[in-house]
Amino acid sequence: MEIRWLEDFVALARIRHFSRAAQYQNVSQPTFSRRIRLMEEQMGQQLIKRDTSPLALTAAGEEFLIMSERILEQVRLTKSRISALSADNTRPVTLAAPQSLLLHFVPQWLQNYQLTTSMLPYLRSTNWLAGDYFQALDRGECDLALCYWPRRAIPLGINLSGYPFIIIDDEYFLPVSSTDDKGQPRYRLPGTASAPLPFIAFHSRSIIAAALETHLTEMPEPAHLKAVNENSHAANVKELVSQGYGIGWLPARVVRPGLDDGTLALAGDERWALPLHLRLYRSEMPRHPQLLVLWQRLLENSHGRTHTPA
Repeated sequence: MEIRWLEDFVALARIRHFSRAAQYQNVSQPTFSRRIRLMEEQMGQQLIKRDTSPLALTAAGEEFLIMSERILEQVRLTKSRISALSADNTRPVTLAAPQSLLLHFVPQWLQNYQLTTSMLPYLRSTNWLAGDYFQALDRGECDLALCYWPRRAIPLGINLSGYPFIIIDDEYFLPVSSTDDKGQPRYRLPGTASAPLPFIAFHSRSIIAAALETHLTEMPEPAHLKAVNENSHAANVKELVSQGYGIGWLPARVVRPGLDDGTLALAGDERWALPLHLRLYRSEMPRHPQLLVLWQRLLENSHGRTHTPA
């Protein structure tokens, strides 16, 4: 018995008229009637009461209708799932990352790995804080999350046991200031207790803020800072620093042009630089069917710098 025969029977049960049901199914009435008769022969039961107007189903026909609708619904759902799997196989892997990485790291990284067509930066992630990335991985909103991460363990309040990661690269956040008319930094670390330096900070719940706080507490001399602004985007921090509103820690990739042209200057020596990793995270059970293949490819180029959940 073919699926289209079941579709014929359901159409007839709803329309209750042979010729109109045949027209609805886009077949000739003789062909349509023959299919219905063949179904009745295979079931060994009369399914249609042909002596009524409009025609009606027998008790066996009512039961057969329930079965037919159930089978057709299962076929529809299976087709839908197969289509979704096919689409999942062809859709790009989505990559969430902070704005500064999407602008200053990801494009060249994708080009180096020849991933520009198979990986899609997820622009909705630019305002996310640390926990948002892992919630998005859990929801399947993104497939990968690229984050700045402290090189040493510090408490972040995030359970990382279900998220393997690869260390992709290193980064330093440098303390920078605008320059005065002599090309010298307008603000210089460590500042003083009586005149703390105005500080353009990252969001207090960000990974950068937590890592920097730990880093500064370990310095041999305290930094005297007064936060005058909090921001989620490195570009905003850079703009405020460039305008002379205060000191800020920014990725070396972001500030290098300003340091080269003299519009920005280091506000402290290398001791004040914040060392970080770039970590690429995924869910332990990824949804994208091609992600593990891609992960292995990245892993082979990470020189063994990979970690699995504890």
